Amino acid sequence: MKNIFKYISKTSMALLLGLTISSCGPQDEEVIEVNHTESENTVELTKAQFEQAGIKFGSLEKRVIGSELRVNGVIDVPPQSNISIHMPYGGFVKYTEMLPGTKVKKGQLLVVIENPEFIQFQQEYLESLAKQEFLKAEFDRQKELFDEKVASGKTFQQAKSDFLANEARIKTMEERLKLIGFNPAKIREGTISASVNIFAPVNGAVREIYTNVGKYINPQDVIMDITNAEDLHVELTVYENDIPRVQEGQRIRFALANSPEEWREAEVFLIGSGVREDRSVTVHGHLEKMHEDLKPGMYIAARIETDSNEVLAIQEEGIVRFGGKQYVFAYTGEKTENGATVHDFEMMEVIKGYTEDGYTQISLADAEKDLSTLQVVTKGAFTLLAKAKNTEEEGEGHGH
Repeated sequence: MKNIFKYISKTSMALLLGLTISSCGPQDEEVIEVNHTESENTVELTKAQFEQAGIKFGSLEKRVIGSELRVNGVIDVPPQSNISIHMPYGGFVKYTEMLPGTKVKKGQLLVVIENPEFIQFQQEYLESLAKQEFLKAEFDRQKELFDEKVASGKTFQQAKSDFLANEARIKTMEERLKLIGFNPAKIREGTISASVNIFAPVNGAVREIYTNVGKYINPQDVIMDITNAEDLHVELTVYENDIPRVQEGQRIRFALANSPEEWREAEVFLIGSGVREDRSVTVHGHLEKMHEDLKPGMYIAARIETDSNEVLAIQEEGIVRFGGKQYVFAYTGEKTENGATVHDFEMMEVIKGYTEDGYTQISLADAEKDLSTLQVVTKGAFTLLAKAKNTEEEGEGHGH
């Protein structure tokens, strides 16, 4: 009787084992198998699955990637490129077509100012010129008489004084007329006007305009501001603890708030010497190239490259995150199972370094393995992660 029960028991166990093996046997090709015997992070893909997922892999690239200091700042221009237009002697605005944002070229007409006093200035200048010929002749005559000891020294000195005083007056008037905007040569030719033209001193754009036609402009009033857009630069705020890391010549990458993925480049050319109340220092950077969409006052996010090294790097999409850690998938080769080709991948934990231009420096958490010899997945890593972890969850409780 005991032998009969032993036989039944062995038979049942054999049947149960057979059912278990049968339930874990070959499955449809569209299911990813996770090999729990070797490693919880090993993934197997059939040839069809491999091709469907569009997996791409290759060796890690050696790239020069710098450690970066992340800061904020603005697009700005130096003081000499922000020009205020004014009229030293005041007057009424007779004409202007300028609006904020209008682009101007050097020498282009900005505004016409009219003032009746301008006519008086020109009249006084011409009268002084007319006197000069008479006073010069009188000075020469008195000098000749004085040299021959015919005329007194007092008379000669008076003639000399009148001539030199008038000559000084002419030079002063010429400078005043030039300051207003008149050409003395044209006035000497007989061209007299109550209005003067003001021209753009540089290429740029009108930043602000503070007047309109018919308005009176006082000498201290600003008519408009013009910005020389050819001299834009980045002005960054760096806190004092980070200043020792910043040096002239370092590369700056920056992006506008409305296009955070479009990186532009500049170079550090000036580091402020004073610390402000908020414990920050201003760092200025020259643009590598001009961009039409950049305007003074725009806010930017920037990264200053403080150091550069050649490192092993992978495209950012080749790194996946799971359980608070970073991973890459290494291709470990292919094999044949039941007459079908199977591709093997191993999920390996990595430590991320600096990122630049879409590439990230990585090192293996397991320092005993050689990262440079691996073939890593550069495209399709997220698909591998999703399918691998889903299959692992479905397989829990099976005794593989």
